[in-house]
Amino acid sequence: MILPAAAIALLAACSPTFNWRDVPMADGDLTALLPCKPDRAERAIPLGGETVTVQMAGCEAGDATFAIASARAGDAVQADAWLAAWRASTRAQWQAATGGQISESAVSVVRAAPKPEPWQLEARGADPAGRPNEARVRWFAHLQRDGSVAIYQATVLGKPSAGDATSTFFDGLRLP
Repeated sequence: MILPAAAIALLAACSPTFNWRDVPMADGDLTALLPCKPDRAERAIPLGGETVTVQMAGCEAGDATFAIASARAGDAVQADAWLAAWRASTRAQWQAATGGQISESAVSVVRAAPKPEPWQLEARGADPAGRPNEARVRWFAHLQRDGSVAIYQATVLGKPSAGDATSTFFDGLRLP
């Protein structure tokens, strides 16, 4: 009876909270480093006066949700409009959710297109029940050979239990 309990305890100890893995996005141009096996979904969202199909991959690990969303714009002008709309929508949601404790800044993403400029939003606050509520969101684009532009939103919701998990996630975003 002691042996099976010990084996279960040993197996649980071998299951890390953050089991990092490379995850190719559906468009094949971005590989993300996620801390768990992602769920995938597709959703239509309004961006810049249009309804855009967005492909998503994400999972929960260590008290946080890690997610990547992507869409394909026809050109740089459309990509800029869509990313501006995406940022504005996200900013509005987080201002309401955190009481406006938001900071935004340009950010560097290796091999991202310079226009539209990569951008980051950080939000901190509390939900209506008083629980901490925070997010880090990055938007960036990648020019495709056919002239279209892949646009991305990378998100960490919550405060991961490992201090380096957010930086590992963002540093693990790889474009060709």
